[in-house]
Formats: sequence, C-alpha cells, structure tokens
Amino acid sequence: MTKGKDWMAGAVKPENKGKFGAKAKAAGMSTPAYAAKEKNAPGKLGKEARLAQTFAKFRPGSRGR
Repeated sequence: MTKGKDWMAGAVKPENKGKFGAKAKAAGMSTPAYAAKEKNAPGKLGKEARLAQTFAKFRPGSRGR
C-alpha cells in the first residue's frame, strides 16, 4: 500500500465508483447518513460504509466526522 493520501486513488476500482452512493440514494438517504447506518453491517456493505466514512474525513470542508 502506498503512503499518504495516494492510497485513496487505488482504494476503489473504477467499475465500483459511485455504487455506494447509489445504494444510499436508493435507500432515500445521504451517503454519510447511509454510511453511519451501515458501518457495522457484515461483509462488503460494512466495508464500503467504513471506507465512505474514511473518505469523508479527507473531504475539503468536512469536520472529520
């Protein structure tokens, strides 16, 4: 794994970009709200939710939630 913020570029495969946001939209929730709800889910969904929360910490203007 690469050091610094460069790891983020390879964390999500191009064919999977936007899929978690689409799941959140289908559930009628924002991406951060859906990530908070599903962070303890087992399997792939839980991993996606935790990764979304990690990415949110690096988003400009975020408060590190």
